[in-house]
Amino acid sequence: MRASSRCSSTRSRPIGYPYFRLAAYTGARRGELLFLRWSSVVLDGDGPHIWIRGSTGIVRGRRVEGATKTGRVRRVSLDAGTAQVLRDHAERQAKERELVGGSWPGGDWVFRMEMGTPLRIDLPGELMRGTFVRLNGVRRVLPPIRFHDLRHVHATLLLQDGEPVHVVAERLGHADPSMTLRVYAHVLKSQRASSATRFARIMGEVESPEE
Repeated sequence: MRASSRCSSTRSRPIGYPYFRLAAYTGARRGELLFLRWSSVVLDGDGPHIWIRGSTGIVRGRRVEGATKTGRVRRVSLDAGTAQVLRDHAERQAKERELVGGSWPGGDWVFRMEMGTPLRIDLPGELMRGTFVRLNGVRRVLPPIRFHDLRHVHATLLLQDGEPVHVVAERLGHADPSMTLRVYAHVLKSQRASSATRFARIMGEVESPEE
């Protein structure tokens, strides 16, 4: 699969690039992606998207699937590049299923281990930590982040680019935009600080950066 070939190690192949791409480009929680089914993925038409319908976690050492954190189902739009990554992922998974044959477990999970079992819950975090160790080596090149931080990066960049708070809240699955306002108050504060200059630029009293 072309997308997965970007991963630097064999160990990352069970989920590889598609899993992390979807996490970074949708802001979905780890458990929500582990729960994701192909029946909730729409890649055709002008509006590719996924439906976040549930979440997967561990209770008393056992894998458990249930509702999302807020109990709500939400639709999250996909950009064209991410939609293509999922198409390639589906093609690769179909080939893996053919190789495994009758031993391939049932179910409709988007993300599985190579033999078809549901993705191990702690694997995304392990892969992330291992990636930072490999990239940093002796010198610290990148500050290590948690898997959950991909969600924060997604929201922060959208808000900094001027995406309305209620739209970001809907993508993240927050019960109410007020929660988004509280969590990302620092980002919105910096936005408020530049709003006066932005308005003056609209009115033609301040030159645009490109001018």
